Amino acid sequence: MSSQKGNVCRSRGQKHQNSASYKNDKYGATAQVKKANSKIHDGLCQHCKDIVEWKVKYNKYKSLTQPKKCVKCSQKAVKDAYHIICKPCSLQLEICCKCGKKEDIVIPVNSHPDKNELTEDAEQRKKGCGREDIDDEDDDFGDLEDENDDEDFDSDSDSRKTQTKSVAVPDVSIVNLRD
Repeated sequence: MSSQKGNVCRSRGQKHQNSASYKNDKYGATAQVKKANSKIHDGLCQHCKDIVEWKVKYNKYKSLTQPKKCVKCSQKAVKDAYHIICKPCSLQLEICCKCGKKEDIVIPVNSHPDKNELTEDAEQRKKGCGREDIDDEDDDFGDLEDENDDEDFDSDSDSRKTQTKSVAVPDVSIVNLRD
């Protein structure tokens, strides 16, 4: 036995070996698994990044439900699981978000990723709405619509108009925030 005193080497190989590696989404991924798989782990050193990726790979990753307190600034700004330091403090001090050590950061924290994503989404929505309007004007079947006043064509154009209205950004000036 391997626990036997003085028995240093084992003569046989491993008894049970897996024929295929573990897949966390083998039987269909849940929303939580999909989110964990797609998450980019930035602001971590190589060791911490490997730990978090192992947790994701073997379905041990548990995301946060509420933000945690940062150990540097004492504000509830830590939104990633297993992190102890918020991204602004990590960026300012150039330390790992998980272990807090001053080591080489593998993927640096983007200073303003949320703002960039919001502006890109808004631009895509504007472009998407413009494309629908252009498509309506450049249809090859435009002459057919004028000749045939069927309800089918009218209902299609009405549904397109309602879709473009639903894409509009909601007014957030009414929202009150508490400190």
